Amino acid sequence: MAKKWQRMSSTGRPRIATARRDAGLDINEACRTSVAEKGHCVVYSIDGKRFMVPLAYLSSRIFGELFKMSEEEFGLTRGPIVLPFDAIFMEYVMSLLRRRVSEELGIDPSSMYYDP
Repeated sequence: MAKKWQRMSSTGRPRIATARRDAGLDINEACRTSVAEKGHCVVYSIDGKRFMVPLAYLSSRIFGELFKMSEEEFGLTRGPIVLPFDAIFMEYVMSLLRRRVSEELGIDPSSMYYDP
């Protein structure tokens, strides 16, 4: 039986990769699902923190530049998108985008609330 498994592993068939718990991510981060919520995209900071980015943010100039910098730093990979910044900087960028995305989209922030 062991020889059969060795032969199967040496054939070069595609395998399902799982995240190792000690791969540099926080334990809580590693236990989460890898699928993004509806209307979001998942990116990671250089230190492994996961960020759920609303799709509306991806059209901003800021994220365009962040993606260019990531491509220059890491190239185009098949894995998750890793931005070359730590989590503190990414949280700052996300807070800036939260405040300004409504302006870029031409939405009045007061119209985002339901008033009966």
